[in-house]
Amino acid sequence: MAKRNNGWNKQKLEKYLKEGRGQGELENYKPWTTIQDFSSMGRASRIKGWKTKRVHHFQSDISTRFFYLMEWEDKIIDIRESFPLLNLMEYLDEFQDLKLDAFKDKETDEPYILTTSFLLTINENGKHKYIARSIKNSYELDKKLTIEKFEIERRYWIKKQIDWGIVTEKEIPIEKSKNIEWIHSSLYDCEERGFSSNDVYELSINLANYLLNNGNSPIRELLLQYDNGYKLDSGAALFLFKHSVASKLISVDMNKNIDLSKTSQEIISKVNINTGGKDIVNC
Repeated sequence: MAKRNNGWNKQKLEKYLKEGRGQGELENYKPWTTIQDFSSMGRASRIKGWKTKRVHHFQSDISTRFFYLMEWEDKIIDIRESFPLLNLMEYLDEFQDLKLDAFKDKETDEPYILTTSFLLTINENGKHKYIARSIKNSYELDKKLTIEKFEIERRYWIKKQIDWGIVTEKEIPIEKSKNIEWIHSSLYDCEERGFSSNDVYELSINLANYLLNNGNSPIRELLLQYDNGYKLDSGAALFLFKHSVASKLISVDMNKNIDLSKTSQEIISKVNINTGGKDIVNC
C-alpha cells in the first residue's frame, strides 16, 4: 500500500480549493480536512448528520460528542466542521507578535490553512447568526502551539464579527452526548427495518401510547410485548423507541442514562403527539 503523503504545498492547496473544500452549506459543504487525509486518525469517525444530510468527519471523541449536542439543539440549523481560515492575513490587523512560522510546512515553507473545529449557523427569530467554536481537551490548553493557534483564531473571528469560543470536555455533558449517540442512527435506518416514514410515525405513536398506558412496567418488557403484539421483527420496538426519542415525539431527560429496566413513567416525561415525530425528521 502506498504511503499517504501528509506534506503540504501549493499544489495541495490548489487541489483542496478546486475540490470546493471549506465551501458550501448544509449538504453541499465540504470540510477542509477529512479522515481520509491522514494515515492514522485514532478515534476518527464518520457520521451522517440529521441537519445537513451529509457525512461529517471528526478526528477525536470530544469533537464527535460536541457534534451530537449540536444535532440535538433545534436552533442550530447547520454544522460545518473543520472550517478553514482562508485568506488569513487579510483578517489579521496585527500579526507581528504572532509566531506564524510555527504553522508552515518545514520542507516547503508553505503556510498551513488553519481551521476552526466548528462553524455553526443558528436560527434566531428567523434570522441567521454564526458562531465559531474550537474544541480542545483541557490538558492541551497550556501548550504553546495551542495558545498561539487560538490567538490567531480569536483575531480572525473578531475581524469577521463572529462570536468565537473554546469548548473543552468540561463543558460537554457526557451522558447527554451518549444518549444522543445511542438514538442518532434511528432516524436513518427505517428502510433497513422495512418501514416507510408513515409506518414509523403511526407505529411510534401507538408505541408511545402503549408505554404511557402501562407506566408501571419496565420499558424493556413493554418493547418485547409490542414486538410480539404487532408481529414485528425482534428489536423493532426498540428501534421505534429510539426513533421516537430522536424525533422528539417522546421526551426524556437526556442528561440521565436511559435505563430500559426502569418503568416508562420513570423515563418518559412527555409525549408530543401534536408536535413531535413527523414534524421533526422523517426517515
